[in-house]
Amino acid sequence: MTVTDRSHELINTAAQAAADKLAHDIVAYDVSDVLSITDAFLLASAPNDRQVKAIVDEIEERLSKELGVKPVRREGDREARWVLLDYVDIVVHVQHSEERVFYALERLWKDCPEVELPEEAKATRGKAEEHAKLRAAEEAAELDGDWR
Repeated sequence: MTVTDRSHELINTAAQAAADKLAHDIVAYDVSDVLSITDAFLLASAPNDRQVKAIVDEIEERLSKELGVKPVRREGDREARWVLLDYVDIVVHVQHSEERVFYALERLWKDCPEVELPEEAKATRGKAEEHAKLRAAEEAAELDGDWR
């Protein structure tokens, strides 16, 4: 089995919405062969809770406006550390960068084929790592300043 055209349309729209809100490391997996409940997972992350929420809101708004779908389930809103949007055909996971590293969903689904994404979404790969390095450098510089 493979991802349906409808699921691919949902994934592309959601991935583009996430990329437009500066999500990091957007990737989608075709899980149709291993799960009977959905065709694909879309993963995205952000460095803070506010951005996680903004990404989730944009995905939900775009899928509603452009494709006329609403999630049947939305979980994790309150903490905005890991928000799940279940559209039946696809499930979207938007995680805080720390949760993304900790739970490492990519390891769970690494044997599943990746779903082709729009260029803007693909360009987000490695952004979380870049952001983490930048933050570490800023924190080191801050600490360095405190010692002088």
